Amino acid sequence: MSMEITPPAVIGISENKVTLEQWRALLAVIDAGGYARAAELLNKSQSSVSYAISQLESALSVKVFQLQGRKAVATPAGELLYRRAKQLLEQAERLEKSAGCLSVQVEPLIKIAADLIIPPARILQCLEVFSEHFPETRVEVFESVLSGTEDALLQRQVDLAIGGRVPPGFMGEKLVTVTMHGVSSADHPLQQLGRPINYEDMRQHRQIIVRDSGQYRRRSEGWQEADQRWTVSHIKTSLDAIRMGLGFAWLPDPYTHEDIAAGRLKYLPVEVGYVREVTTYLTFADRDFAGPATRHLAEVLKQELPKMCGAG
Repeated sequence: MSMEITPPAVIGISENKVTLEQWRALLAVIDAGGYARAAELLNKSQSSVSYAISQLESALSVKVFQLQGRKAVATPAGELLYRRAKQLLEQAERLEKSAGCLSVQVEPLIKIAADLIIPPARILQCLEVFSEHFPETRVEVFESVLSGTEDALLQRQVDLAIGGRVPPGFMGEKLVTVTMHGVSSADHPLQQLGRPINYEDMRQHRQIIVRDSGQYRRRSEGWQEADQRWTVSHIKTSLDAIRMGLGFAWLPDPYTHEDIAAGRLKYLPVEVGYVREVTTYLTFADRDFAGPATRHLAEVLKQELPKMCGAG
């Protein structure tokens, strides 16, 4: 008696309907506002970009553009796909970069964002220690303020970051707590009142503020209510202004301790809030794919900075 055996069903693995190149074409047309400009950005012919979009629309059975006069405008579906495709391409680029790191024993370049709340000289001292073990690895330091440090991580511009906040989706390690005091020159009018000063007293004098270096400058820290305010881009510029008697500011102690000890600057005798403490964190852009040089630099920063800036 013969028996026919039916072979087990073969489970097919579906292939992606849309290629990365087609997603890139979608992003380029929306970013550039048209096919011609997108073709220039992609260094392709306009017909090839148009074909990529038509193939994408056909594969997904959805219309991503509609013509308004001579301009191609994204449909609501196109806008949604644009946002998702942007994330997809960013992830693909990061994956390729990370995979490339696996084939390199020691990374040739490390990029680090360092909030200016920690004096650059302290970072340089750490780099000197780091270079003893990895003399051939180049280092780029991006000096940042407030959200500028977060932006560098979110935009994957750096491998390591030192800042006062850890962006969502990242894991940071507590590094050091920096103490900040309100300071002014020794002969500033706020030092001559003979009593503790309040916020109303400070409103009548110029405050020197350091600008957030983030793309959208979305953060401010501490009291910033003086009627007169000058905004600068670097803490050292703020310190120069204070030394010249041009205003008052809250500055990290590592920048001011020598002037305080010499009597050139004095702490503001504020009733409340004369001191602030800011905890800084060390954050990897991608710890899993960090190379030996990046990991060693992180260890140097964790060991040396607390000793230089005070334990915290």
